[in-house]
Amino acid sequence: MLAGLLRRFTRPSVGLLCLLTIFIVVQAAGSLYLPNLNADLINEGVVTGDTGYIWRVGGTMIVIVFAIAAVSIVAVYLSSRVSMEVGAALRAAVYRQVQAFSSSEMKRFGIPSLITRNINDVQQVQSFLQLMLAQLVMTVVVSIGAAIMAVRESAALSLLLAVDIPAMGLIVAALLITMVPLYRPLQVGADRVNQVLRDQITGVRVIRAFLRTDSERDRFRKVNAEISGIVLRITRIAALAGPGLLAVANLTIVAVFWFGGRLVNEGSMPIGNTIAFVGYITLALAYVGASVSMIALIPQAVASAERICQVIDAVPVITDPARPVVPAEITGCVEFRRVTFGYPGSERPVLNDVTFTLRPGQVSAIIGGTGSSKTTVLNLIPRFFDVTSGSVLVNGTDVREQSAEKLWSTIGLVPQVSFLFDGTVASNLRFSKPEATDQELWRALDVAQALDFVASMPGQLDAPIDQGGTNVSGGQRQRLSIARALLRRPSLYLFDDCFSALDPATDARLRAALRAETTDAVTVIVTQRVSTIMHADQIIVLDAGNVVGVGTHEQLFARCGPYQEIVASQLGEGTAA
Repeated sequence: MLAGLLRRFTRPSVGLLCLLTIFIVVQAAGSLYLPNLNADLINEGVVTGDTGYIWRVGGTMIVIVFAIAAVSIVAVYLSSRVSMEVGAALRAAVYRQVQAFSSSEMKRFGIPSLITRNINDVQQVQSFLQLMLAQLVMTVVVSIGAAIMAVRESAALSLLLAVDIPAMGLIVAALLITMVPLYRPLQVGADRVNQVLRDQITGVRVIRAFLRTDSERDRFRKVNAEISGIVLRITRIAALAGPGLLAVANLTIVAVFWFGGRLVNEGSMPIGNTIAFVGYITLALAYVGASVSMIALIPQAVASAERICQVIDAVPVITDPARPVVPAEITGCVEFRRVTFGYPGSERPVLNDVTFTLRPGQVSAIIGGTGSSKTTVLNLIPRFFDVTSGSVLVNGTDVREQSAEKLWSTIGLVPQVSFLFDGTVASNLRFSKPEATDQELWRALDVAQALDFVASMPGQLDAPIDQGGTNVSGGQRQRLSIARALLRRPSLYLFDDCFSALDPATDARLRAALRAETTDAVTVIVTQRVSTIMHADQIIVLDAGNVVGVGTHEQLFARCGPYQEIVASQLGEGTAA
């Protein structure tokens, strides 16, 4: 999984990788040439007392050392650049895929997990790639080269490698086999920590109001202890690898001096060649030992790569058709034809055989008790979910046959929970229409009954808005969200219970202004408040996912029992207006 992911995302950096390989080969060649020069210096200079030869070879070695340092700096730069480019491409791929997810995929992965995958998991893969390019490739090249040069110096002493290399391989294999299973629960634990922390930060007021600070602290301590325990186990296992490899390396060097000394005494091997052999073995072991930290990252990178691939290879449930149909006319007209819908995994549908039509120039309202699936009906119109059976038509065409972006461009949505982005009043309004002029912004604010409070804010249109709109009241957030939808001037307005935080007077003024502003559009208002929709042209009453009444307020009050109950509970018995 990791290899396939890296192969896929390093293709744009093939040129840099080839250049990096050249620099690594040059660096390895220089490192491998130094012990050979050292052997010549001892055999031809020190042993014979040739000072001039010592200076010449010594000077050459100094030049090579400086050249290796320069090449190493360039190689580190190239490996860092490639890893950063791959990390950026991975984050972009995850981001693009998440943006294409429907609500089903968002529920399946969870927001905390998606955040962790796009930050922590990508960072793990990026760190591994950087170390691999800067260190692992060098380790492989130098180790193979050192083994070849060692055999060239002494075939007899090289038999020690037949014991040394398998011993190191066993240590590394045991390390990987033991650590790989631990990194998967580690990443899941990171998701849980992220989720708990996110819940506690966003719900801090509820936690304090219900005196749950201690229990939430214990909850965080528990998940934190779980992930800490896994990290400690991984650290203990990784800590054993270093001493194990060091023991093998030291025993190998002792064996080299033991047997090499005997060969020197016998005269079958010059002392310079023995020193060179030790140099090659030490060089190879040093690189292998230094790569332990990178080897310890392999299991974590594998686990992270699997989690990233789960996201970028996921097939969204809702996708654009191969050949989208363009409606002949954009009127905003909406038609539900025997729509049945059930959420994934639910035991039974939440909407049953729903049929109605929303026409241009009319204000249509959807009302019902809590859990009657009012918001679900609204979410089917922009195709946030696909119907289980039946069809939803917008502008005379089934939404499943249209391009999602074309469909959304005709809709002005104000969700149930008003959300504002970090920025200014103007930047939040222009989210729906980037090219809007200041005059258009003020016009939308006026219709949304937000002109007065925005005009009184320091900076007015340039007044700062915190993330989520936490520096304005709930009613102000709702009115700014409504202004944002009005600015687009779509053919279809969807208001999902977005008048709940408004006082009755503001609510009445806003409804009057909306009716004058949206005379040619389809306006759909979802609400639980009868006073908001009493004067609507059409009211659709939902009860347990079924349409139990369609008509005006007077018609429904005369013959629709569930609607009569709603009116009686809010306005009193026998109240018709």
